[in-house]
Amino acid sequence: MPMPSTIHVFGSLNMDLVCRTPRLPQPGETILGSAFATLPGGKGANQAVAAARLGATTRMVGRVGNDAFGTELTQGLRSDGVDVSGVAVDGAAPTGVAAIAVDSAGRNTIVVVPGANGQVGEADVDRLVAHLQADDMLLLQFEVPLPIVVAAARAARARGVIVIVDPAPARADLPEDFFKTVDMLTPNQLEAQQLTGLPVGDVATAIAAARQLVQRGVGTAIVKLGEQGAVVATPERSFHQPALPVAAVDTVAAGDAFNGGLAVALAEGQDLAAAVAFASAVAAASVRVAGAQASMPMRSQVFSADSQGNA
Repeated sequence: MPMPSTIHVFGSLNMDLVCRTPRLPQPGETILGSAFATLPGGKGANQAVAAARLGATTRMVGRVGNDAFGTELTQGLRSDGVDVSGVAVDGAAPTGVAAIAVDSAGRNTIVVVPGANGQVGEADVDRLVAHLQADDMLLLQFEVPLPIVVAAARAARARGVIVIVDPAPARADLPEDFFKTVDMLTPNQLEAQQLTGLPVGDVATAIAAARQLVQRGVGTAIVKLGEQGAVVATPERSFHQPALPVAAVDTVAAGDAFNGGLAVALAEGQDLAAAVAFASAVAAASVRVAGAQASMPMRSQVFSADSQGNA
């Protein structure tokens, strides 16, 4: 595969409002937290930072509000080398936010308020398409309106662009022909279960779900299983990629790190197995650092995670 000129990311930009807690609260329960921080996030922006820090030419397309959070988010992306010329400022909606609770084991719950992300529309697709080249890649997620994600995927596929979709948050209302526009679909365990209706709890059940997604038209399905690694299915084969043994500090955005790493590895011409192994190493490096974009590793840190395991 030739090196693409650009990895485009079409999706969300959020400010993450992160609370550290000893454990996650039950419904109706109030517990005391130990720390609070505002951190740049949004699945789209996270994936853009991941790709850029790994050395790829990266362009972000999305929306922020005309507020302090929006300014901080775009400045942060720019400082990481991401082209933000495709990020519009929406005067009618605030910047999106995500309220995140993280427990002492690194597990998390997330509530997203879309704000300007919910206003992403056809004009944003037009800004994306104007810069797409046949040797580019496109990363998509579901934190902006689904019809617009579908439109972006179709437009990119029509131009020969490789489309990689992180179906988060999971949707049960995907049009069936959408799967045929996706070169790679990368759900986590819960998302794979919601998309297929199959129970997903281990490698064998994840492979069954991945194979069903391929049968529905996806080129390659990769189910991310956290500490169990990832499974991959194509029309020709399936395989398991074990996770690297690392002590997790914070699993927020590990899936975004994975997708950014996957796109970069494929862009560099690595084969599928090598690309998934590299993406797993990127995700492993990310969980050792708190925060979303803050946890996206530089290339040297990925090699460290890959070679030293839990170092």
